[in-house]
Amino acid sequence: MVNVLDSCSYADYMPRPRNDEPGSDGFPRRLSTLRKARGLTQQALADMVALGITQMKRYEAGASQPTLDVIRKLSQALRVSADELLFGKAERGPDEDLRLQFEAISRFNDDEKNVVRSVLEGLLLTHEARRWSAGAAAAKENSG
Repeated sequence: MVNVLDSCSYADYMPRPRNDEPGSDGFPRRLSTLRKARGLTQQALADMVALGITQMKRYEAGASQPTLDVIRKLSQALRVSADELLFGKAERGPDEDLRLQFEAISRFNDDEKNVVRSVLEGLLLTHEARRWSAGAAAAKENSG
């Protein structure tokens, strides 16, 4: 007998990137967007991370991929996490303000994890029900 849960990975349940999300074009777009948001030229950022301007242009054009060391330097220079630099919002894990709590929960025993899971599922269902209700009410107002 095939266990359906064994045939799926956690990533299968992660939200898919949306095309209308800023920076959904991947690393090159996020790098360029973050650089411009910090008011930096390509040359200035290249200087900050000890790269040549040509290499920086290749990264932003998607013609080359940086090493882990360069990613670390870029994230430090742009004052963002490497996750924010590499992944779109829909591709990342929990928000930074929840990450520490989830890390602590990962050390719970199985019974404690089940309690947390039940509470989270209840909160998520309540949230989705409110969203659905608000959407239905707005649609009703617009049609009437």
